[in-house]
Amino acid sequence: MHARGAGAHGVFEAYGSVGGEPIEKYTRAKLFNTKGKKTPVFVRFSTVGHGGHSPETLRDPRGFAVKFYTEDGNWDLVGNNLKVFFIRDAIKFPDLIHSQKPDPVFNRQTGQRIFDFIANTPEAMHMVSFLFSPWGIPANYRQMQGSGVNTYKWVNAQGEAVLVKYHWEPQQGVKNLTAGEAEAIQAKNFNHATQDLFDNIKRGNFPKWELNVQIMSDDEHPELDFDPLDDTKIWPEDKFPFLPVGMMTLNKNPENYFAEVEQVAFGTGVLVDGLDFSDDKMLQGRTFSYSDTQRYRVGPNYLQLPINAPKKHVATNQRDGQMTFHVDAAPGQNLHVNYEPSSLNGLKESPSQGPDHTPSYSAKLVRQTIDRTNNFGQAGDRYRQHEDWERDDLINNMVGALADAEKVVQDLMIENCTKCDADWGKRLADGIKAAQANMEAEGGNQYNERQATEAVGQAEEMAHDAKPY
Repeated sequence: MHARGAGAHGVFEAYGSVGGEPIEKYTRAKLFNTKGKKTPVFVRFSTVGHGGHSPETLRDPRGFAVKFYTEDGNWDLVGNNLKVFFIRDAIKFPDLIHSQKPDPVFNRQTGQRIFDFIANTPEAMHMVSFLFSPWGIPANYRQMQGSGVNTYKWVNAQGEAVLVKYHWEPQQGVKNLTAGEAEAIQAKNFNHATQDLFDNIKRGNFPKWELNVQIMSDDEHPELDFDPLDDTKIWPEDKFPFLPVGMMTLNKNPENYFAEVEQVAFGTGVLVDGLDFSDDKMLQGRTFSYSDTQRYRVGPNYLQLPINAPKKHVATNQRDGQMTFHVDAAPGQNLHVNYEPSSLNGLKESPSQGPDHTPSYSAKLVRQTIDRTNNFGQAGDRYRQHEDWERDDLINNMVGALADAEKVVQDLMIENCTKCDADWGKRLADGIKAAQANMEAEGGNQYNERQATEAVGQAEEMAHDAKPY
């Protein structure tokens, strides 16, 4: 996943406050605490479900991952351009990705595969309302939003915590493409987004994003009609406004694409003091898997590579492994001692910077479906919030991907769309019926190789939204 990407170096400058209050009220993370404090960053943008040199015009979530080289070590904020995800249970990640990938028999991605999965995963409808609209094809990386997607926590010096969501807002404005606009670009340049980012930075036209957070108290919130930790939902801005905390500027292109853009490794478990995980089940699952992925993909000592190493001295008792080339020893440390505690001048455990945040629970921890699923409410809201041309594009893209699907898949998707908004379901049903009539007039609508590549090939190419990270 995320094989096709571009990246750049830059700096994050903190505002030192949030919502008019000192930021220390909510977090003791040092990178935020002083107005004007600058932290180096490296950002990698990507498409999600395709190969390393696939067109950047394909319909897909975009990865938006930021590595902060803070004074306390690295923090990775690993997210997407869209604010929601397909699933809320991490155990379904492999199935989601399999549905995006080529059919194991004839080795092509198809609309039927992804919509068969989505039709039986109703919480994915909110993502569909974005992904199959123009929001599924950002015009470039500079004019693309970013989101942490999952819910995190901030912890202050007293060990008190609040829930937070992160959002990157491009200062260049937001621009997306219709399917037709994307096809016109792809006919001439399938590296357009990578080229656009590199050329603008080279010219000194440095792109900027403002980092905003939404803050929520860390409790149940029964007044909401959804679970605050559900990553298929958006926190309404009227209740939880966007609060700016800093500005990121990308100002330097990579000097070695492979060493920097390809070998950079991100993980949701890479945090610094003052930042923490929430009980978001998807976040918990991601945190277990990402570092394992990087050890397999890059190597067991991937954190020693310059692009992944913190800018500050690292002190651990970890040793050896493939391609290790130094030991994280402090000056004067006894190199024979790679354990702690010790009386023989080994490394000492660093002191705590504040009391730990200790969540409390009044119920048993069990694996079960959340109480407030509300799978269709926000998806319907998004459909109605779209402009007319965005709704038209959404319907056309879904019809193209579903026209050759089995009827059971079509019927389930029409049912799900109708539950979101009656107009959405009716327009989808009418569009599928019209597309099938056209196919019959052209010589029948049986699924075969010619039709897959000529009649619905483009729609199938756009039906590969995938795991976002």
